[in-house]
Amino acid sequence: MTTRVALAGSTGSIGTQTLDVVRAENERAPGSYVVTALTAGSSIDTVVAQIEEFSPEVVAIADEAARHELADRISGVEIVADSVDVIETAHVVVNGVVGFAGLGVTVETLRAGKRLALANKESLIAAGPVVQPLRATPGAEIVPVDSEHCALHQCLRSSVQPDREVRRLLLTASGGPFRGQSADALADVGVEDALAHPTWSMGPKITIDSSTLMNKGLEVIEAHELYGTPYDQIDVVVHPQSVVHSMVEFSDGSTIAQLSMPTMHLPIGYALGYPDRIATPFGTIDWTTLSRLDFEAPDLATFRCLGLAYDAGRIGGTAPAWLSAANEVAVECFLEGNIRWNAIADVCVDVLERHDGAIPTSIGDVIEADQVARRIAEKIVEAQ
Repeated sequence: MTTRVALAGSTGSIGTQTLDVVRAENERAPGSYVVTALTAGSSIDTVVAQIEEFSPEVVAIADEAARHELADRISGVEIVADSVDVIETAHVVVNGVVGFAGLGVTVETLRAGKRLALANKESLIAAGPVVQPLRATPGAEIVPVDSEHCALHQCLRSSVQPDREVRRLLLTASGGPFRGQSADALADVGVEDALAHPTWSMGPKITIDSSTLMNKGLEVIEAHELYGTPYDQIDVVVHPQSVVHSMVEFSDGSTIAQLSMPTMHLPIGYALGYPDRIATPFGTIDWTTLSRLDFEAPDLATFRCLGLAYDAGRIGGTAPAWLSAANEVAVECFLEGNIRWNAIADVCVDVLERHDGAIPTSIGDVIEADQVARRIAEKIVEAQ
């Protein structure tokens, strides 16, 4: 059977690695995967090369000028403006769009009863109360592409009654580039320092989130949304080698972990092939060279964003949306050199303290919450 894949965010880190997986699998078994659709913002040269190699049926380009340029350069492919217009072409939709902008793809994929290979954690985190009912749509399913949630997904398959047998979920964190450093030592770190992740190659926003542990905090909220596990049963442990991608502890004391060398190709392939496994062995471990696996507790005093995510998750309602929006604003300002690294957490604290307690009942409510939080965050940054 040929699996039809629509790829949202085709020019980003997840997008290009998804195409790597498709390429590798088709080399082993020609025709296993067909890329039916691509979406991108404005990186036209990359999109043109992808079109020439994969021959999609439709391409969505958000930027109007870039869309017109693509139409002048490419023929034989439908070009549209909205990413959600590509969903119906596929069996599985990979959402590799960064940030809140990925919400539409998440919602419409589930609404259409498709498999969602979800790399965009923000849309589920911000819109959890609205997204959850859509998971009951016949045919709709979420297979997470985050390495940690993919690991949990695999570990949970070992239990026939996870609601009764799971004692806790253990999310592993590499610790990022600043593991072991104090808040005072990090007062003047630069953008290049924060982007120097020791084990993963990711886009700039996610890499900065890793440096603050906000990425792990958002993953805690995502784990709660994906698996329904209470926050008191979700723990984070720092594991600098990034070989154990997450673990599940069961009621009988057993702990099951998923291990592989750090690569996003494995969770992407898992989501594309689910419920089967792909044939390309990404992340294989050479056990003769792996000498140690270290674990330690996270430093919540230095990496305050992790604790903030637990706070927002427990508050519920639109609080996770507010936190996600505030963080996106703060990270963008840091990348532009307008605030210090430590100020990312400060902005998030100040925004979350002003949360209005709203409970979203529609996508419109989520979008409004995101916009309100962004405006507050922008004013806080301007005042610094």
